[in-house]
Amino acid sequence: MGKTDVEEGTGSMEFRDLKQQYTKYQREINAAIQRVLDRGVFIGGEEVEELEKNLAAYVGVKHCISCANGTEAMTLVLMAWNIGPGDAVFVPDFTFFSTAEVVAFLGATPIFVDVKWETFNMDPYRLKEAIEKVIQEKKLTPKAVIPVDLFGLPAEHEAIRIIAKEYALKVLEDGAQGFGGRIGEKKAGSFGDAATTSFFPAKPLGCYGDGGAIFTKDDKLSQQLHSLKVHGKGDDKYDNVRIGVNSRLDTLQAAILQVKLNAFADHELEAVKKVGEWYAALLKDMVEIPVIPVDYGSSYAQYTIKLKSRQQRDHLQQFLKGAGIPAMIYYQKPLHQQTAFSVLNEGDGGFEMSNRLSQVVLSLPIHPYLLKTEVEFIADKISEYLKQEAKHE
Repeated sequence: MGKTDVEEGTGSMEFRDLKQQYTKYQREINAAIQRVLDRGVFIGGEEVEELEKNLAAYVGVKHCISCANGTEAMTLVLMAWNIGPGDAVFVPDFTFFSTAEVVAFLGATPIFVDVKWETFNMDPYRLKEAIEKVIQEKKLTPKAVIPVDLFGLPAEHEAIRIIAKEYALKVLEDGAQGFGGRIGEKKAGSFGDAATTSFFPAKPLGCYGDGGAIFTKDDKLSQQLHSLKVHGKGDDKYDNVRIGVNSRLDTLQAAILQVKLNAFADHELEAVKKVGEWYAALLKDMVEIPVIPVDYGSSYAQYTIKLKSRQQRDHLQQFLKGAGIPAMIYYQKPLHQQTAFSVLNEGDGGFEMSNRLSQVVLSLPIHPYLLKTEVEFIADKISEYLKQEAKHE
């Protein structure tokens, strides 16, 4: 059998293959776009309303409020909760910058919480410790917690809910990577007092630009969010009852997302889970693979393995790149080490797992259209590298 393009190192493999997805649904996506162009309504309209209705039904909540992106989705919720200066908001230390950025943007203080080695998600025990520390210091008022559904796996929401209730904290589920994940029969996006997601193209459900959404069962919060996302409007857009922002999902993106939501629910989620199973079977004796707790389901926004050291991780990434396999590092620097947060003077104490994970994680290509032969090829290359490494030890 001749060598494939990937084996020749031409880089033809995609980390998350949006081009294959478009090819499969080209007719439906083009038709959806054309309907918007024909109608001439590019902000709001029936496509946005239909998408919000269908997203709410899929997640299992009463309200879905679409907006411009996942970061602004979180910002809008915190604005509705009047989070601001003097408030403490607890966020996982090992995640993307925006989870803490939105807190600081509103003048509040992000309090970083270490995560669990096995799941990459916020450690409830460390959360309780962090809350108690803030209370004892008496400098800030604990107001909210933002657990993240990292890499597609929901956080430990029940344990976090119990702690939040004990300290009267609001819970905002950051489900930017979690759409399609579940705990039991409950889907990501249905946990907490509110939840958000991102439609960034590479997310489990992505559009062809930026987009985001907020999920909640709270009627009053929904009403506030609809106002805040359009300049704080009242009964009409020229009756402004509060200070808001301009954060709307445009109609073209809503039309595209409706096609992609149907595909996601119909087969893509199950297909990507199957890819995760292939990886697990092939890699479990080579590296540390993602842990999916009993009764949890992941939507595999990333398939993230752990290596033994930063050197091994970095060298494997380069080896895979040479074989035409894109592999990414999420995240090389925990939040407490970010330059933007240096004013908090956190130091490295209390973040053992986040520090260790940032040294050893590597995410492999995963998407619903990845073939079993491609997964086998990736696994073979990982095995090849590890055997070469062992010979030189």
